[in-house]
Amino acid sequence: MTVKLGIPRPRDNADEPASGVPATRPSDAPAGLADRYGRVATDMRLSLTDKCNLRCTYCMPAEGLEWLAKQAVMSAAEIVRIVRIGVENLGVRELRLTGGEPLVRGDLVEIIAEIRRNHPDLPISMTTNGVGLAKRAAALKAAGLTRINVSLDSLHQETFTQLTRRPFLDQVLAGVDAAWAAGLGPVKINAVLMRGINDGEAASLLDWAVGRGYELRFIEQMPLDADHGWTRRDMITAAEIRERLSESFILTPDQRERDGAPAERFDVRRRVAGSADGVAADTDGPVLGTVGIIASVTEPFCSECRRTRITAEGKIMSCLFSREEVDLLGMLRSGADDAALACRWQDAMWVKPKAHGMDHVGLDAPDFVQPDRSMSAIGG
Repeated sequence: MTVKLGIPRPRDNADEPASGVPATRPSDAPAGLADRYGRVATDMRLSLTDKCNLRCTYCMPAEGLEWLAKQAVMSAAEIVRIVRIGVENLGVRELRLTGGEPLVRGDLVEIIAEIRRNHPDLPISMTTNGVGLAKRAAALKAAGLTRINVSLDSLHQETFTQLTRRPFLDQVLAGVDAAWAAGLGPVKINAVLMRGINDGEAASLLDWAVGRGYELRFIEQMPLDADHGWTRRDMITAAEIRERLSESFILTPDQRERDGAPAERFDVRRRVAGSADGVAADTDGPVLGTVGIIASVTEPFCSECRRTRITAEGKIMSCLFSREEVDLLGMLRSGADDAALACRWQDAMWVKPKAHGMDHVGLDAPDFVQPDRSMSAIGG
């Protein structure tokens, strides 16, 4: 069985404008990637491929997906041009390369090197599953990659294999260490807790991360699985994550400005004898590191969102949960100039929905319509 990719079906009233706000971008709209609600996207998430060499249960079916044809995916030159338009024409200030799995692209180093030549000061990060990273981390750093996020949900081989359907834990751990050694820091670790599978590992994952100087990010499981089996009832919430971590650690809100970041960050101190009710007995004890919790479902941060997304086949998505896409690559391949491409991008972002809507629906989110695409096909 394969799962077909396709243009998502429109959701009724998904982009219903606020009263008195035009649904089409007016001539006097703010510059850059502004929307109707006063947000301006400066953080670009660009997918290099829909392919992945893992089969994580919260993302893909066991048999995988029907991959896009090679000619449907952006070429290196097209990627470089789209990034240039975003930075030079539209005010993009940060780039995250995603997938699928970016490391499966043979020209990854060349893509990063060309982007770096064009934009010497642009922060360029990448999200990866870490498989094969150990061999390429130094080259990625030399090409101009700034830092890296590695997805890692378990430190136990059996659990890792159950979640990813591949026995590659040792490769991922080696990749994390190689990224750190190459200077791709801060190395951030992304973890999704699954009820009854790895939810008992919250504290051990944090202990491992802070002990090595990595920054751990727990991410609520989102309804972006290809099997469409997600339910809010089964999801480990941010509140549960904080509760489980607090059994072993004292979490103190990070005083630095969040500045639109998806993760709520906490300073981490080890809980010691005498701690009670979330108050540390040794309040002057050392901060071991930080932990972030990304509560996209239960504590959404839509009002502060600054992200714009480009899929591997050059479609603009104003929101990770959007069921509407705007084709940029087809227009580019038809000979459009930079100004016209920038204008289409602005129009697509202008109608960004106010919120994804999962925060105010019932326990199992019966009113939320899941996107047709899985995370790997969108670009995380």
